[in-house]
Amino acid sequence: MLLEGKKILIMGIRNKWSIAFGIAKAAYDNGAKLIFTYMGEENKEKIETLISEFKDSKAYILNGASEDELVKETFTKIKEENGKIDGIVHAIAHANTEDLHNDFICTSKDGFAHACDVSSYSFVLASRMAKELDMLNENASIITLTYHGSTKVIDSYNVMGVAKAALEASVRYLAENLGREGIRVNAVSAGPIKTLSAKGIKDFNSILDIIEEKAPLHKNVTTVQVGNVATFLLSPLSDAITGQVIYADNGYNIMGV
Repeated sequence: MLLEGKKILIMGIRNKWSIAFGIAKAAYDNGAKLIFTYMGEENKEKIETLISEFKDSKAYILNGASEDELVKETFTKIKEENGKIDGIVHAIAHANTEDLHNDFICTSKDGFAHACDVSSYSFVLASRMAKELDMLNENASIITLTYHGSTKVIDSYNVMGVAKAALEASVRYLAENLGREGIRVNAVSAGPIKTLSAKGIKDFNSILDIIEEKAPLHKNVTTVQVGNVATFLLSPLSDAITGQVIYADNGYNIMGV
């Protein structure tokens, strides 16, 4: 198994339809011990039930993934209780609903800052804090989740596309910084999937229809498939890959029309 004996932290799990859950399942099936962070004390029972199928997994509350002190507090507790870890999966993003539904030009200053803070800076913060706390084992791997809207205009993706563009640039800079210590940093650009977050995008089902029509493999990607790609990037089999955005979208991104 690709991740036998590895400890993987998955940040931002919400429900069984999420990409984070798909990655968790693939990693677990490949031998990983899983650690999770989630938001909201009121969600504790739900999250514990959700991850109960992953034997010996643990979950920690993190109510501000872009707040330095909160991340430090949670990461310190994770290291104290679990020792060093072998990988981090960053699955955290958010934009205000009005900034997705209105034209991009209408994005407010606060909305712009919020989307970039939660969706991009939180990844930089998690990487930095893991390094400062000496939390990562040798040859650790850090990955995040992005989307095609970072490089192409996707209707109703708006400020999230800008935040994801910043996230992808952060992947490259972090890969250079952390590569000095043998730590790899990559992103998985998943095709559109019916997640809770996707409900905030207008006419989302029409996007799925277009993928089926235009993608070379003529089907939409699943959380299982994205989970398999993430597992590969977390594993030693990808030890020559860093600073990359790996598409898991059945080839849609290569199409011109």
